[in-house]
Amino acid sequence: MIKVGISSCLIGHKVRYDGGHKASDFCQNDLNEFVEYLPLCPEIGIGLPIPRPSIRLEGLENGTTRALITKTGEDITTKLRDFADVRKHQLNELSGYVLCAKSPSCGLERVRLYTPGEKDNRKAGVGIFAQRLKELEPALPMEEDGRLNDPHLRENFVLRLFVYSEWKALPRPLNKKDVLAFHTRHKLLLLAHNQPAYRALGKRLGELEQLNESFAQDYIVQVMNALAKPASKANHTNVLQHVQGYFKTNLSTVEREALAQLILEYRAGLEPLSAPLALFKHYLNLYPKDYLAGQSYFQPYPQSLRLRYGL
Repeated sequence: MIKVGISSCLIGHKVRYDGGHKASDFCQNDLNEFVEYLPLCPEIGIGLPIPRPSIRLEGLENGTTRALITKTGEDITTKLRDFADVRKHQLNELSGYVLCAKSPSCGLERVRLYTPGEKDNRKAGVGIFAQRLKELEPALPMEEDGRLNDPHLRENFVLRLFVYSEWKALPRPLNKKDVLAFHTRHKLLLLAHNQPAYRALGKRLGELEQLNESFAQDYIVQVMNALAKPASKANHTNVLQHVQGYFKTNLSTVEREALAQLILEYRAGLEPLSAPLALFKHYLNLYPKDYLAGQSYFQPYPQSLRLRYGL
């Protein structure tokens, strides 16, 4: 089972500052079927009570950020960072993390950042625990609960989650053959998201004489960064047209023209991505292609999640 970290409040645990929760429907009722959650609340983890005084982030002149309990002024920055370090062995087992937005401990972006001693603030902060998590696990797919309501961002996070879980499942110690196979399997997926990154990584792999841990870590960080931006319709169209070439000797003129038209209709926003993909899967059943059958692009995650219907 794929292990995913999650802010405890997002799966219904009443651990928020006001004693409530912030349950995510997608996490509780859809994704939960395919993952095992590790629920964590850094604020509870460092011993704060429920309910508790509010916490705020302050941006200091040296560019660093600190977290203070508003009522008492107690600085809890180090405690929140240390909580991630203490859990490092568990965090290393994860393939993804869903964090609570706007939280001074867990927010990934746009957390209110105050001027010390003032009420002035701007939405420019990152939660203390979230920042440390990114430092400890730079390749780990992370997303905030609110952004998962966007179909493109939701699909992108789940896609990265399943790709990273495949990487984590590769036999250790890693060898060049397995990494090349991983790279090949995700070729079309990477091309749909970032063609230059795919080619640059492929070139580095091809020139590599011996794989070491440093290279492997840098490689997967770059892969996950390449996948982090949702694929555009233009890039998907290029990939689909590339795949179409594999069937040029199998399809009749009418079939080729209909497939080409369907791809253009997807490009124009008249059909969802799932439409040409369904037709390609049909043709793969009729005319098997080992290379295409091994590509994650056609089904990077369980179909029952229905994530591509809105793309």
